[in-house]
Amino acid sequence: MSRFFAGSSSESSSSDEEELYSEEEEQQKAAVEDSDEESSEEEDEDEDSSSDSDGGKPGASKFLKDQVSSDESDDEEKVTIVRSAKDKRLEELEAVERLIDNAVKINDWSTISTEFDKLNRQVTKAIVDGKPPKSYVKAIADLEDFTNDTLAKQKVSIKKMNATNSKGLNAMKQKVRKNNKEYASEIEKFREDRDGYMMEEEEEVVVEKPKKTKPVYVDSTGPDDEEGFTVMGRGGKVLQYTPESILKHLRSFVESRGKKNTDRAEQIRIMEKLLEVATTPYQNIRVLLTLISTRFDLTSGSTSNYMSQEQWKLADLEFSKLLTTLEENRDMVVLEGAEEWEDDEKPPQPTADDKLRIPGSIVSIAERLDDELTRSLQHIDPHTAEYIERLSDEQALYTNIIRGLLYIEDLKKDTKLELAQENANRLVMRRLEHIYFKPAQVVSILEEKAWTAIPTELDSEITPRDKSMDTAALVQTLSTYLFKNSVDIIRARAYLCQVYYFALHDQYYRARDMLLMSHLQETIATFNINTQILFNRTLVQVGLCAFRANLVYESQNTLQDICGSGRQKELLAQGVMIQRYSQVTPEQERLERQRQLPFHMHINLELLECVYLTCSMLLEIPLLAQTGSSPDVRKRIISKTYRRLLEFHERQIFTGPPENTRDHVMQASRALAAGEWKKAAELINSIKIWELMADTEKVKQMLTEQIQEEGLRTYLFTYAPFYDTLAVSTLASMFELSERKVAAIISKMISHEELAAALDQVNSAIIFRKGVELSRLQSLALTLSDKASGLIEANERTLEQRTQGMSNAFERPGGQGGRGGRGGRGGRGGQRGDRGGGRGRGGNQQFGGGALGNAIRA
Repeated sequence: MSRFFAGSSSESSSSDEEELYSEEEEQQKAAVEDSDEESSEEEDEDEDSSSDSDGGKPGASKFLKDQVSSDESDDEEKVTIVRSAKDKRLEELEAVERLIDNAVKINDWSTISTEFDKLNRQVTKAIVDGKPPKSYVKAIADLEDFTNDTLAKQKVSIKKMNATNSKGLNAMKQKVRKNNKEYASEIEKFREDRDGYMMEEEEEVVVEKPKKTKPVYVDSTGPDDEEGFTVMGRGGKVLQYTPESILKHLRSFVESRGKKNTDRAEQIRIMEKLLEVATTPYQNIRVLLTLISTRFDLTSGSTSNYMSQEQWKLADLEFSKLLTTLEENRDMVVLEGAEEWEDDEKPPQPTADDKLRIPGSIVSIAERLDDELTRSLQHIDPHTAEYIERLSDEQALYTNIIRGLLYIEDLKKDTKLELAQENANRLVMRRLEHIYFKPAQVVSILEEKAWTAIPTELDSEITPRDKSMDTAALVQTLSTYLFKNSVDIIRARAYLCQVYYFALHDQYYRARDMLLMSHLQETIATFNINTQILFNRTLVQVGLCAFRANLVYESQNTLQDICGSGRQKELLAQGVMIQRYSQVTPEQERLERQRQLPFHMHINLELLECVYLTCSMLLEIPLLAQTGSSPDVRKRIISKTYRRLLEFHERQIFTGPPENTRDHVMQASRALAAGEWKKAAELINSIKIWELMADTEKVKQMLTEQIQEEGLRTYLFTYAPFYDTLAVSTLASMFELSERKVAAIISKMISHEELAAALDQVNSAIIFRKGVELSRLQSLALTLSDKASGLIEANERTLEQRTQGMSNAFERPGGQGGRGGRGGRGGRGGQRGDRGGGRGRGGNQQFGGGALGNAIRA
């Protein structure tokens, strides 16, 4: 009989036991005679043969198998005990309850808190018909009593808990209070009759496990489902989206944020359906906040990708719906510091004396939409129609920024909400950054369309609706508001935006005075890189404004720092210059590319270079002529960049026709130096980049007049040594200037001691003074004296550094002159006499520099 049937009856089992015992005795005798190796081999062979056979063989093989596997058979008999799933869960709960009881005895609140969380996770599987196990009710009721007793003792006790226990106790206080609300009725029954409650029998309910079925497509007869299919979930259940399940779905989506393998596109599709079935404003607000955040998560963590135009437009539309819902329901507000509502079954209700606070941030959504639009404009080719189409979305964003600002203004009126001023500052700054670089006509159109789309009952206190058409006043109002209510970076950026706007609209003196009064040029290095970029842009715009105002010297002086560096692209964030041997890391390069400005905000670099080189030409050419004719004038350089380009152009053997802006300016410089002002004016005016300026003809006329005046000055500097007298009318006809203008220019040169001449107003002529010019030898002597004096100054500075401020080391006290009486010994005595001072002389005498000092003083 096989072993399987051996366990079927008691008789067969007893007979088999007797048979096994007899076999055991025989086997023991055989095992003594055999060696250990052979017995082990026989056991292995017998085990294999017995396992392969259907029925067990009597004898040593079966005995050996039963002897080796006796423990295993015992385990198998234990495993065969069948327990219901309910009993298993109850045993797990009791095990956790025992751990909590042990922790209570030793007052270990850290363990109690951990095991309490575990207990609550396990009890969800053991709940039958909505009733928890009675042992669980007893455990949480006793734990609540113990927690309250411990808290009461801590209030009057002198000895305090350690930090870990105190933290666990505070955590348990909140957990028990929150958890026991759900089982309040059961806990009340337990406390009324503890013994009777625990003696009641619990009805055992058999729960059948659902069988796993494959997804099934069910033919839908509903009018709403046009495709004829219904989404099936696990177990073949139809997924239904109801208003009651909205909050549960949203909680699951929020908990899955940031996790791997999360299908955000599927979440967005589900939330769009939840938005359709939402019935209350609270549900709409919660769904919209989560939906917008999930759309942003599609591109989060990736700097190379940007939000698609379709997703961005949907997020912008949902943001507009959110603002509309909040404007219609003033009893609900979205705040950053609001507490999360935990009950997914019962939504909160606003009270009469206080508004319902929903966690979220209107300001962050507006800023993220703005950042995503900027990032997409950075990646799109600006010379395509796609860029123009994408740029048209700025109007919708600007409208929503204004609506968000109106909502924040409304929240600030309620003092109970305690809204931070920073929220309004951030939105005002975003609004200002959208308009400061645009012409007044564009800003007017932007404002008009925005206020048309906003409901008429809404109005702003900062920028009222009726005053928004005045763009200058609008920029002034926004900048003043930020300057009063913000600090540090936002205040500096608002100030720079206002200066930029004034410079863009040809208000040079106002922009210059504001920039100088701010003293930002002294502290700009301490600000972040984006603010430094804005400062550079403002500085360049002020320089261009000075050029349009016919202020050549001011323009060149303002543009010198940016254009003279050769890094205009980097300083204005309009491109990345990767040099061959640069030490830029990939991370730095990535950050540099993120800071790049969109193309529509760029300042034309070719125009900037043209203005800078033209101004440098008008200043450097007369200076070069003056230096060449007057060697006594100390050589100074206004623009090293221009000088280098001019020297390179002069070294060229063959000069062809000008091809670019730089060639035009260089050839115009040579013509101006030769006195051919008409050719210089023609070359400058033929540059096509001037067409980008607002009033092109006015700019060209201004340049022609400047070239005439500087050409006159250059001519006088160059040819003054060859004239005794020169008629003003001759100069006026040569340079096509009025005699009054020529006389004014010459008088200015004489007053500034640039020209050694006198103006005869009676005869209308210039009388040049001869003999004033120095000879070649005198010029060289002056140069030598300048270099010697510079050498002495450098020597004195070095001496002070090495002596560390001990400047009195060479002084001699009056009564201790020393050995000055031996001054009659030749050259060495004279030197000692100088140094000694003699005993009869009073007062102090400092070190005079020795022979070199005497020679210089002579």
